[in-house]
Amino acid sequence: MRIKLSILFLLGSLQLTFAQTFTISGSVTNAGTKEAAPAAEVLLVNNGSITKADAKGIFFIKNLSPGTYTLTAYSIGLGSQTQQVTVSDAHVSVRFELKPLEGSLREVNVKGEREKTFGITRLNSVEGTAIYEGKKSEVVVLDDITANKATNNSRQVFAKVAGLNIWESDGAGLQLGIGGRGLSPNRTSNFNTRQNGYDISADALGYPESYYTPPTEALDRIEVVRGAASLQYGTQFGGMINFVMKEGPEDKPFELTSRQTVGSWGFLNTYNSIGGAKGKVHYYGFYQYKRGDGWRENSGFDAHTAFGSVHYKPNNRLELGFNYTYMDYLAQQPGGLTDAAFNQNARQSVRDRNWFKVNWNLLALTMDYRISERTKINVRNFGLLAQRDALGYMGKINRLDDTTQPRLLLQDQFNNFGNETRLIHRYDLGKTFSTLLVGARYYRGFTDQQQGDGSAGSDADFRFYSETGAPNASNYDYLSRNAALFAENIFNITPKFSITPGIRYEWINTNAEGSYRDVKTDQAGNIIYDNVVPEDRSNTRNVFLMGLGLSYKPSEQMEVYGNLSQNYRAINFNDMRVINPNQLVDQELQDETGFNVDLGFRGNISGLLNYDASLFYLAYDNRIGIRNKVINNQIYLLRTNKDFSRNVGLETFIEADLLKLYLGKEHPSSLSAFSNITLVNTKYVSDDKAIDGNQVELAPALIAKTGLSFKRNNFKLSYQYAYTSSQYTDADNTGEKQGQMDVTAVVGKIPAYWVMDLSGSYTYKRFTLESGVNNLTDNRYFTRRATGYPGPGIIPSDARNYYVTLQFQL
Repeated sequence: MRIKLSILFLLGSLQLTFAQTFTISGSVTNAGTKEAAPAAEVLLVNNGSITKADAKGIFFIKNLSPGTYTLTAYSIGLGSQTQQVTVSDAHVSVRFELKPLEGSLREVNVKGEREKTFGITRLNSVEGTAIYEGKKSEVVVLDDITANKATNNSRQVFAKVAGLNIWESDGAGLQLGIGGRGLSPNRTSNFNTRQNGYDISADALGYPESYYTPPTEALDRIEVVRGAASLQYGTQFGGMINFVMKEGPEDKPFELTSRQTVGSWGFLNTYNSIGGAKGKVHYYGFYQYKRGDGWRENSGFDAHTAFGSVHYKPNNRLELGFNYTYMDYLAQQPGGLTDAAFNQNARQSVRDRNWFKVNWNLLALTMDYRISERTKINVRNFGLLAQRDALGYMGKINRLDDTTQPRLLLQDQFNNFGNETRLIHRYDLGKTFSTLLVGARYYRGFTDQQQGDGSAGSDADFRFYSETGAPNASNYDYLSRNAALFAENIFNITPKFSITPGIRYEWINTNAEGSYRDVKTDQAGNIIYDNVVPEDRSNTRNVFLMGLGLSYKPSEQMEVYGNLSQNYRAINFNDMRVINPNQLVDQELQDETGFNVDLGFRGNISGLLNYDASLFYLAYDNRIGIRNKVINNQIYLLRTNKDFSRNVGLETFIEADLLKLYLGKEHPSSLSAFSNITLVNTKYVSDDKAIDGNQVELAPALIAKTGLSFKRNNFKLSYQYAYTSSQYTDADNTGEKQGQMDVTAVVGKIPAYWVMDLSGSYTYKRFTLESGVNNLTDNRYFTRRATGYPGPGIIPSDARNYYVTLQFQL
C-alpha cells in the first residue's frame, strides 16, 4: 500500500508540475552607485541555465515549477551574489546588489544547492571543474545517515546506492569491496577510486586496488558516478567513486570533534578532529585509532589513520590546497573455510599464521583559479608512497598448515605520481549557453613486488628467510605510464534539452622486469628441476573512447537522462606474474574492452519524494576471470580471457517522507521509507561450450534494500533490511550446475542471504549518543570466496554485534 500511495503521489505531483508555471523576476544593480549592473547575468544553479538582464538590470526567469531555487548573479567588474528563492506564488521578485571586485573580498560560497533531506542526492550538471550532465550519479551525504560509521559499515553507508554488490571481508571496515552491475567487488578495483578528486588506489593503471579506505567519520559525502565516468576519470567499467573529506567551519577559528566508540569483541575506536578558518587560511585534520579482536578466532587488528588539509586563499580568484593522508594497520587473517566447516561452525579458524600489514602515505597539492566568472582551472598533483605485506600459508584450505614450513611472504612497494589539470568554460551559443570541459592527465606508477619464503613462526615477522635473505620466488619491478587527454561539452539545445558528447585519448605503457622461480615436481613431490627465469615484458597501446549524454528536463522536479560510453581495462600486475598455489595466470592475456548504456528518469520533490529508475546495458569483451583447467590430470584455476559477456539490468530507487507526505511539510517529525531494488540478467556468449550461456560470476540477479528512518528534533532511528540473491564465483558456474561443490571452496555458489540493521542517535547540546545493532537476527552468511588473501575459501561475515558512540563537539 505504501508503494502504491507513493506512486500515486508522484503521478499527481507531475501533473501539477506540468499544469502550472511560475516566474522569478528581479534586478541586478551596483551596490555602490545603485545603477544597473552592466551586462549582468543570473545563473539558475539548479539546472545551470543563464538569464541575461536588460540594460536596466531587470531579468525574468519563466516556466518554473514550485520549489526552492538557488540564483547567482554576475556582472563585469563586480563580484557575485547568491540567493535562495522559494517559489510558491505565481510571481516572485528578488534583488541583487553587487559590490565592486576587491582583493580583500572573499569568494561567495554557494550553499544549499543540493536537497539532502534523505541522505542521498545526485550531482549537479556542473560541479567545480567536472561535468555530470546526463550521467547516472548518486551522492551519499554522511551527516544525514544514521549508521555504524566507526566500522565503515558499507552495507549501511551505501544502502541507497542502487545495484552495489558488497563484500564483507572484515568487520572493521579496513578495506572497501564494492562492485556494481555484475563487476567484481574485489577491493573496489572496477571503480576509479578517489579522495577529494585525486587517486588513492595502489596503482591507478597497473594495480587499481584500494587498500586504504577513508574513515566514514571523516567524510562529508561520497560521490558515485557509473560507467559514463570513463571519459573524465579513466577507463574503468564501473565508473568513479570520490570520497570527499570534511572541512572545518568557515565562521570560527577552531572547532573540536571527539568521537569514542566501543563495540563487540573488544572493538575500540577513537576519532578526534580539529578545523576552522583564520583570515585567508582554512584547515582541517583528524586522527583515528581503532582496534579489535574480531568475531572469528585469529582476526585481531590495530589501525591508525590521520589526515590534514590546509587551504590558502590569497584573493577571491585563487585557492591553494595541501592534503596529507597517513594510514598504518596490522591485521591477523583467520583464513577461509570449506563449505562443510562453514556449516559446522562459521566462527572457527584453521589458519593462525596469516598476517596483513599496510602502510599508506598519500599527498596532494591542488590549485583552483578563477580566470573569469565564466572560466575556471583546476590543477591536482598527487603522489603515493606505500607498502603492503601479506604473510601466511596460501595452500588449499582443506589442507592442514604445516607449521614447520616457511610461510609465503609477498611485499609490494608503491611509488606513484600524477597530475590532472582541468579547465571549464561557459560560453554563449545562440539563445542559450554551453559548457566546455577540457583536461589532461599524466600518471607514472612504479611498483616493486617481491615473493619468497617468510619465517616458519606464527608471529607478524615480515622478513624474507631464504638462504640469501632475499625473495626466492619472484622479484619484479613494474613501471606504468599513462598520458590522457579528454573533453566534454554540454550543448543546451533548449532550456530543457541538452546533448553532451565526450572523447578521451589514452596512451598506456606497462612494463615488467624481473625474474621468477620455476620449480617442477613429480607426483611424489620430488623436485625435477628448479630454475630462475628472467623476464622482461613491455606493452604500449593507444586507446580512444567516445561517449554521448542526453538530458531532458520537462520540469525542475524531473529529468529524463541517457548515456552511452566506451570503456577499457588494461591487464594489471596480477595478470602478469604472481605465484599463487590456488591459481595460474594465462600469459597470453589481453586487455578488456566494452561499453555502458544508461536510460532513466529521476526527480526530487524537496523534502517529500526522491526517485531514480534506470535501465542499463554493460557489454564486456575479453572479460578476465577464473576458469577450470586440467593440467597433468589435476584441476587448476586459470585466470584468463573468457570471450564476451553482457549484463542487462534495472536499477530503481524511491524514498518518501510518509509523515510529511500525508500530514504536511511543516510536520515536526519525519518518517521516511526507501526501496532500492536492482534486477540483473547476465550471460556469457562464447565459442567455448563450457561457459556459453552461463551466468556471469559475482552478478546476483536481485539486490534489494529497504528501510525506515524516523527523525524528531535531535532524535534519529533507522532500520534497514538488505537481501542479495545467490551468485556464482566463476565462469564455469561451479557448484550446483555440476552437481558437486569444490572441496577447496575457492569457487562455487554464494547462497542468497539477508541481514537487518538497527541504528539510533540522540543529540543534547554539544553531546551526541549513537548506538545500534548490526545483523539484528544473528544470521550466518558469507559474501565472498577468496582465491588468495584473506582466504583462500569462504570468508564468513560477522555475527550479531553492537556499538555505542559518544561524540563531543566544542
